[in-house]
Amino acid sequence: MDIGIALQLALITLVAFACQWAAWRIKLPAILPLLLSGIALGPALGWLEPNELFGDLLLPGVSLAVAIILFEGAMTLKLDEIRGLEATVRRLVTWGALITWAVITYVTTLVTPLSFELALLFGALVTVTGPTVIVPLLRSVRPVASVARLLRWEGIVIDPIGALLAVLAYELIIVSGSDSNGLSHSVWLFTQTIVFGAAVGAAIAFGLAEVLRRHLIPEYLRSFMVLSAVVGQFVISNELMHESGLVAVTVCGMVLTNRRGINTDDILHFKENLSVILISGLFIILAARIEMREIASLGYATILVVGAVQFIARPLSVIFSTFGSNLNWRERALLSWIGPRGIVAAAVSALFAERLEALGIAGAQTLVPLTFLVIIGTVALQSLTARPLAKLLRVAEPAPRGFLIVGANPVARAIAEALQKNGFTVMLTDSSWEMIRTARMAGLSVFYGNPVSLYADQKLDLVGMGRLLGISQRRELNALSTMRYRLEFGEQNVYSLAAAVDADEKHGVAPEHRGGTLFDNELTYGKLASILSKGGEIRQTKMSEEFNFDAYIATEGRQVWPMFAIDSKDRIHVFTAEAKPKPQAGWVIISLIREQDVQTDNKAA
Repeated sequence: MDIGIALQLALITLVAFACQWAAWRIKLPAILPLLLSGIALGPALGWLEPNELFGDLLLPGVSLAVAIILFEGAMTLKLDEIRGLEATVRRLVTWGALITWAVITYVTTLVTPLSFELALLFGALVTVTGPTVIVPLLRSVRPVASVARLLRWEGIVIDPIGALLAVLAYELIIVSGSDSNGLSHSVWLFTQTIVFGAAVGAAIAFGLAEVLRRHLIPEYLRSFMVLSAVVGQFVISNELMHESGLVAVTVCGMVLTNRRGINTDDILHFKENLSVILISGLFIILAARIEMREIASLGYATILVVGAVQFIARPLSVIFSTFGSNLNWRERALLSWIGPRGIVAAAVSALFAERLEALGIAGAQTLVPLTFLVIIGTVALQSLTARPLAKLLRVAEPAPRGFLIVGANPVARAIAEALQKNGFTVMLTDSSWEMIRTARMAGLSVFYGNPVSLYADQKLDLVGMGRLLGISQRRELNALSTMRYRLEFGEQNVYSLAAAVDADEKHGVAPEHRGGTLFDNELTYGKLASILSKGGEIRQTKMSEEFNFDAYIATEGRQVWPMFAIDSKDRIHVFTAEAKPKPQAGWVIISLIREQDVQTDNKAA
């Protein structure tokens, strides 16, 4: 079926978004539906023809997209996160990668028709994991911090190393027939590439840091400048030293994000959005280039290769790399299970297969389908089993149902005590030592400091936290906190108190920066404090068929301001000025109540 160019581009965009949304809904890495969609649109239905659609721009475009994705991933690598784990990360991306390479090469030679040289190249291609699959998997698995940090660091750092191992294997294939010193030549080229790429990346990072520190570029051009620098250094580095560009962009991202005094949050946010778009399009386009007959020709060999990756190579790599570390056996077991393959394996396999086919190397056309099937196999298996395994091993973090509360004032403490009484974790943060001391004496968890400070970024433990309540007397701090933690918790899970009535458009905080308005538009901090000081109390009541929510609100002799509702599945819902839950029988309502003439409300335990 012939489809026009514009329609093919629109199809890629729409299907990519649908796959990302579906992955978000079912809590799986998006790579799986993206690859399956690409295979369906390309070889299965014939609607998408990437080679015809993009022509000579396809492979250079893929290379540039991978460079941007790796740079974005490198910018998430904070050195403070792996204090005490540096040796383990170093082993995973060096000796661990070599062990994986050796095992996969040996098994591939045994069970597939690939020659030893091509098996060596394939083994190098699938040593990499990558942030495109690790990060979404970590969101659904939620392992303990040590495991999550190791996997994220390994996935990002090993991508350029795996690509360079592939370059090494590729050079061996090219020179094996004409140069008796092929191995030594390739190793020397490999070393030169790493050193040169690292030097270029570090130099560009220091230059960018100085430009950002001195504010030589306006705010709205910062992200554009960094993107231009990433693309420029990737291309120039590759031109000066073949295949050094991936090392350059990875080192650049790591150095830039760890430079002190440089705020890169806005740049990282822009790169994250761009990476999602690039990843989505790449997987569909690359998968659409696979031929069905090539997939069918592999037969059961793919299952054996995936089994070797999952059950032999990965465990051996982790056992060796974590020897002597502080990780317990449960954490090592989960590390041994998680290692899905991602975008770099897919993209680099397509690049090298194209070059080898042009040189007439027999079997080169098998590299791409075999790599894609390994990606699909590892992602599918680990996506379905990693979370249950983490729970079984007791190395999964609890569901994020806790509350980070900005403010430790009397209002915040009263709300926190009501939430804690119902089994919800709370953490109060304040810059007033007196407020913090009082909250701590009341048995509440506290953080002494500004929630939007650099210190909080480094020290505030958000494990188990899923919502933010801005209850500070300083409405500007509430707004800043909702803006800061919106990406952390999700826009729908950050709330702040209503502003005072006299806060007009000129002096008030814009609604889009406040998050949801807690409880009601009239419940400012001043009013809440006044009600509590005059005998008001936060109480809880269980709804029933006879005493429903309408009857509860209409009870005479008191004023009621609903705050939270806990449903029959122990999920908590927040009452806001914009959205009101509809409590059913069996739900528990937590409200601020002020008695007036008669005492009719019975306190619930």
